[in-house]
Amino acid sequence: MPATRDLLETPVQPTDAAVTVQGERFRRYLSAERIKKRVAEMGKTIARDYATTTPILVSVLNGAFMYTADLMRAIDTDCEIDFIKLSSYGDEKVSSGEVRELKSVDAELEGRDVLVVEDIVDTGLSMEFMKRRLAEYNPASLRVSTLLHKPTATEPDLTLDYVGFRIPDLFVIGYGLDYGQLARNLSDIYILDEG
Repeated sequence: MPATRDLLETPVQPTDAAVTVQGERFRRYLSAERIKKRVAEMGKTIARDYATTTPILVSVLNGAFMYTADLMRAIDTDCEIDFIKLSSYGDEKVSSGEVRELKSVDAELEGRDVLVVEDIVDTGLSMEFMKRRLAEYNPASLRVSTLLHKPTATEPDLTLDYVGFRIPDLFVIGYGLDYGQLARNLSDIYILDEG
């Protein structure tokens, strides 16, 4: 797999591209073009890793829907899709620490190769919860793909198999990520302008 794009030490570049959501100003952090290129690389790697099987992608709603759609198109081998919905943020910028399952998967996962598709791993609590929950279905394998990972914020010792970008502990919106259910429709990813 191409190396994870590590943006931890990359300074956030000033940009004129900014949006205002719920009275807060956000600056562009990752362009749609950069995201598209990275997702295509990840799709090729995943297709190669699952060349002899038909994995089922379990997309985490609501945030991962855009990433999932683009990733699935980039996987040029057979795969299936299902969805799970968890909540730990509500309408806030910081996780509550309490993870709730709002929708479980519909597909039969026993004996299947399962790939969880997540938009962002922040504290890791939701992912840890989900991995425990999906393991109850006795899949043949259980791997995780996340577009964004905040390693400095992640609490549990968590294995992530496919990571698009490692980013600093910044609040991000766009490309499926929301702030109070808004901004998911933005093509780029933006960071909160704290300046």
